[in-house]
Amino acid sequence: MTPKRQFNALELFAGAGGLALGLEEAGFQDVGLLELDHNACETLRLNRPNWNVIEEDITKITSSKNGIFNYIPENTTIDLLSGGYPCQSFSYAGKKMGLNDTRGTLFYHYAKIMKQVKPKMFLVENVKGLTTNDNGRTLKTMINVFENLGYEVTYKVLNAWDYGVAEKRERLVLIGIRNDLDISYRYPKSYDYKPVLKDVLKKVPASKGQKYSPAKAKIMKLVPQGGYWRDLPDEVAKEYMGKSYYSGGGRTGMARRMSWDEPSLTLTTSPSQKQTERCHPSETRPFTTREYARIQSFPDSWKFSGGVGEVYKQIGNAVAVNFGKEIALSVIASLNQLY
Repeated sequence: MTPKRQFNALELFAGAGGLALGLEEAGFQDVGLLELDHNACETLRLNRPNWNVIEEDITKITSSKNGIFNYIPENTTIDLLSGGYPCQSFSYAGKKMGLNDTRGTLFYHYAKIMKQVKPKMFLVENVKGLTTNDNGRTLKTMINVFENLGYEVTYKVLNAWDYGVAEKRERLVLIGIRNDLDISYRYPKSYDYKPVLKDVLKKVPASKGQKYSPAKAKIMKLVPQGGYWRDLPDEVAKEYMGKSYYSGGGRTGMARRMSWDEPSLTLTTSPSQKQTERCHPSETRPFTTREYARIQSFPDSWKFSGGVGEVYKQIGNAVAVNFGKEIALSVIASLNQLY
């Protein structure tokens, strides 16, 4: 899908650039990327010195006189507003489920900037849990606010694994179209082939990574490829799991070793935390930072700023690049209907 003209995107909560890179690969021109985390901003600048990286607190921007237009030209047409604000519950003080009920949350500031720039379309990528947060009232309020701002809204839970990413990563995707535009939207079709770890972890450049303590490495060596804590000898599992051993449930992320023939479980901000371990299929160690990036479909040329912990955090919080690109292409298909 080729853009029929230049489409501009403004991204909020840009992070380390996973979604921004996907938008770029699809053909969007970024006019601004807002992000508060310094290391993430340095990552963006390191890879794209020409990008307009806005290192600022969004709450300060929305409270200033000219808002986001202090950072981008006032006559800029915004075709797409994108970003994933943190999921927070609302107070419902007014019980009207409108914009004022969302004060004190970062969603409120995302909506304020939307109200200011009036994009043709918007894209929100968020955690799957947003669909059930506060029995669904949080999402219902967000949609209500978007509709009051003049947008037709759809949402769907998509899995990055369906779009060329070797990772089971379910995300809620909200798409909005401004009511005065006579266009339609369709979510991207799944790929015929879903990649697994052996497809993406070939000849990965050397990089730093976390290590297991000797005691933990001794335990993880006992876990077979594709296995987890239930594959440990019972006494070892009891000692390692502690109270969790008796609490029931699967807890399949604990003492988990990945398999070459499966996608990774959702990458988190740390590959060695007890609840969300992601052990290399063949070696007894967590994935390195460069392996993390490969799994999230970042190109090897994409460099990350900061220490090892910061790099894991940036990649774990990112939108998988291929996933972002496919959604961006589906948005372009809608915008092309205008021309």
